[in-house]
Amino acid sequence: MNEPIHIELMKEATDKGLWSPGDTIVVAVSGGADSMALLHMLHTLAVSQDLSLIVAHVNHGFRGEESENELNVVKTYAESLGIHAETITLDLPTYIEKNRLNLQAAAREKRYEFLHKVAKQSGASRIALAHHGDDQAETVMMRLIRGTGLTGLAGMGSKRSEKNMELIRPLLRKNKFDLLRYCEDYAIPFCTDSSNEERYYFRNTIRLDVLPYLSQFNPQLSMSLQRLAEVAGAEDDWMEQQAGELFNRLVRIRPNECVINCTDLGQLHVALQRRLIKLILSYLSHETENLSYGGVETMRLAASTSAPATWKMNAQGGIQCLREYDVMRWLKISQHEKGFTPDHYGYKIQEGMDRLDVVPCGWSFHLQWLQPGQFRKSTTRFEACFDTTLLTFPLQIRNRKPGDRIHVLGLNGSKKVQDMFVDEKIAPSERELYPLLCDGEGRLLWIPGIRRSNHALTSDSSKGMLFISVSNE
Repeated sequence: MNEPIHIELMKEATDKGLWSPGDTIVVAVSGGADSMALLHMLHTLAVSQDLSLIVAHVNHGFRGEESENELNVVKTYAESLGIHAETITLDLPTYIEKNRLNLQAAAREKRYEFLHKVAKQSGASRIALAHHGDDQAETVMMRLIRGTGLTGLAGMGSKRSEKNMELIRPLLRKNKFDLLRYCEDYAIPFCTDSSNEERYYFRNTIRLDVLPYLSQFNPQLSMSLQRLAEVAGAEDDWMEQQAGELFNRLVRIRPNECVINCTDLGQLHVALQRRLIKLILSYLSHETENLSYGGVETMRLAASTSAPATWKMNAQGGIQCLREYDVMRWLKISQHEKGFTPDHYGYKIQEGMDRLDVVPCGWSFHLQWLQPGQFRKSTTRFEACFDTTLLTFPLQIRNRKPGDRIHVLGLNGSKKVQDMFVDEKIAPSERELYPLLCDGEGRLLWIPGIRRSNHALTSDSSKGMLFISVSNE
């Protein structure tokens, strides 16, 4: 003899860690057979599992008297079980018009907003939803038709976190028929939503037309789709774990930014490349869930050896993706920064100063004023020596201007600063704020880390020298 469904539910909850003894659970109850059955099952288990239950019901305000009746049925049944019910009646038509959302998206947004509010007020750690196996099959079929990957094929998970709250779906292994029979066996009242018969909704068309038609070719189609979701879900979890490990190992995290070496990304299996890019996007923004396959693929290919050395695109959620030579960067850009052009800056160096911090670019200039006999020679491109008697003070550190040129030491004539940035593979995002050293006459003396000019060179006859070293960390 088969065990009662609520006993199977308890074993499922233990196996998947859906709740722990002592938890307070908000049960989302619409009044339909599924959610009313779930409420009864959890009530039956409450004492042995040490659970506290709160019912939450949303009247979306679309079906008038029918919706009012559902609210009353839920409240009355919850009271008969000794469970407190929180309810709300919404004015969704006004909300939809104001926010330009479709009906289902608006209903879901406001419903979940209410569920989270009730959970927070009651100190609940879980919100229980009554989605069942047939709902899972419909979800997988909808995603197949619209186009999806492994994550989409996994359908709905038995639990997931949202806004620091666990959403649990204890009934995903039960079918509608099982739940209707359960309601009959335990004399549980429930309502039938007339809108479930309207083919205006895509999900209803899948349930009423598509699945019945395809079931001619496979009478167990619903079960097959549910098994597909379970297999895909397990493999999706494994892929997500692998991507998480790679994220921790390969991705450099900065404020509102993720960076990865193009070679490191390109050496991964293509499936992990895509998964890692999605993980980076979701790390920076919660508004990238619907990013298309094409968008991810464009970013992935931009990191390949055959792609241009510099490139950028705007993704969803206010994220900008850039390739800058050997690295890929993803930046979270606020609304006011999207058209951002760096301001011009200028810092003066007066004689005798020993340090200057250039805030816009994050570089520090260390200055040593030397007399004959103390002279030093520069050993890296981040050091430079100048004859102070040949300089016009005050010196200035500034970012570039259009048309900037420098008379490079060792070359005839001058060269554009922009061309030098390209030759040295300075990332485009760094060029606008890159510091340049000029003298009081505006003559460009040095591009730190790149090259210096042929002006104010030191010699044995120099009477004074300025030795400058820079750091940018």
